Amino acid sequence: MHFALMLLQQSPIDPEQAKHIAMMFLAIMPIVILVGMAIVIIPFWFICKKAGFSPWLSLINVIPLGNIILIYVLAFAEWKTPLAPPQTGYPYPYPPAPPQG
Repeated sequence: MHFALMLLQQSPIDPEQAKHIAMMFLAIMPIVILVGMAIVIIPFWFICKKAGFSPWLSLINVIPLGNIILIYVLAFAEWKTPLAPPQTGYPYPYPPAPPQG
């Protein structure tokens, strides 16, 4: 807020105050980056696990543009898990009817 007020007043920035503002950003930015990475990596972890891939593959999002690579891998790869239950001739999940006779 002090920085915004200084810009509105058009007065020169005190070097000591500028140093404090820079130190504040340096203290907060790693936390913001970690939270942002967690927001992206955790869903990809579960998607990779459900698709039958190693969940560690989700860490490719840490690499710049790695998320685009992972999206293409997930979109065009053969998933190892079925998306629907197998068709067995009777309504899922009911057991088969006993034989008549």
